[in-house]
Amino acid sequence: MSGLSLNNIVVNVKNLERILDSLKDGIIAHDFQRRIFYFNSEAERITGYSRENVIGKDCHTALGGPFCGGRCSFCGDSVNIGETTCYQNNIVTRQGERRTVEMTVTMMRDDEDEPFGVLAIFRDMTDLIELRRRAGEMVSFSNIIGRDVKMLDVFQQVRDVADYDFPVHIFGETGTGKELVAAAIHNESPRGGGAFVPINCGALPENLIESELFGHVKGSFSGAIRDKKGRFELAEGGTIFLDEVAELSLGMQVNLLRFLQEGTFEKVGGEKTLKANVRVISATNKDLKKEVKAGRFREDFYYRLNVIPIHLPPLRERKNDIPLLVDHFLDKCAMRHGRKLPLFSKEAMNRMVSYSWPGNVREVENAVQFAIVRCKGKTILASDLPMELGGGHDVVAKRGPLRKLDESSVRESLIKTGGNKAKAARVLGVGRATLYRFLDDHPTLSGE
Repeated sequence: MSGLSLNNIVVNVKNLERILDSLKDGIIAHDFQRRIFYFNSEAERITGYSRENVIGKDCHTALGGPFCGGRCSFCGDSVNIGETTCYQNNIVTRQGERRTVEMTVTMMRDDEDEPFGVLAIFRDMTDLIELRRRAGEMVSFSNIIGRDVKMLDVFQQVRDVADYDFPVHIFGETGTGKELVAAAIHNESPRGGGAFVPINCGALPENLIESELFGHVKGSFSGAIRDKKGRFELAEGGTIFLDEVAELSLGMQVNLLRFLQEGTFEKVGGEKTLKANVRVISATNKDLKKEVKAGRFREDFYYRLNVIPIHLPPLRERKNDIPLLVDHFLDKCAMRHGRKLPLFSKEAMNRMVSYSWPGNVREVENAVQFAIVRCKGKTILASDLPMELGGGHDVVAKRGPLRKLDESSVRESLIKTGGNKAKAARVLGVGRATLYRFLDDHPTLSGE
């Protein structure tokens, strides 16, 4: 009887293996020591590794490194994994080919509900993503919205540079999304599970930026009451993003140049030379070549940063992305406020598309939020848009001696012009003196 039971168990196990081998998902299972004990046929096809060569081996050794890249929960001193984790990951096959997979990692438990290992289920999405890109169906990539051919080219550049640790420099106007692109490069890279540490080089005082980047030791200057880690230490194993890098002083450029050359630095007031495994991505809205010619930017530093340049096109050069961005920001506001929001009328959308957008994507978001607040119905009209887009025609009137002001129109014009009384007077079609007298008679409006 026991032999029959054992035979049944063997048959059932073989049937289960046949079922798992027929799936279109790759499956890897390993214990807490990373020893692989299951590897199905689709895992073989996707990775290029045979099960005979990986079963019983350390996952990192068998697959040429952490299969989950920077998201690996078994790289540190302790295991750090929830019951189920889902994410997109880039892997390198045995043949050296880069593939994008959607992965679900689940904790496995024994009969006594004790965890003993993990099950990784993954599906190859590489060809589907490429087909969508070629067909023009891709409308977003790693939180970046766009399907214009110029943005699709940016998406491809991000994918191309993600696997390499070379410095990347992103150039584009204010509001084009340089930090989003830097984050996308980080997320698509093997460092994706590590820290992404942004720093605005133009927002920190000169006397603090070295300490912010490299840290300091206790007593190194007035106020240094304890040792402090800098951004480069905090970004260990990940990526540091130097935004507005053109604002760095020449002295600070020298310190960063040394790090880019040698990967080493010293804390402020420290004597030890430290190393950091960090990728550097920089960005600016200035032309660094012109900054070099003007003597404000070191030429050697420029060439170290600008190994792989990526140019972000301004929104006026990809206007067919504007409706996508409008819908995205409407959805974002709807989710934030938990209610259905009005849609843009055809005329309002035409105004949005025809505008030059000097503030780029950031200005689009501001305009959408303004229109939502101004709209009183279920449809956003052209008159609900900010004044620079031609909105507010419902309160514009011709100049003339018979023009009468009322609290509603004055309040509306002040909101549209951000409180600028001279501009508000022009919107209302009256002289400044007339508006000032009206505001003197209505002091509550002056404070709005």
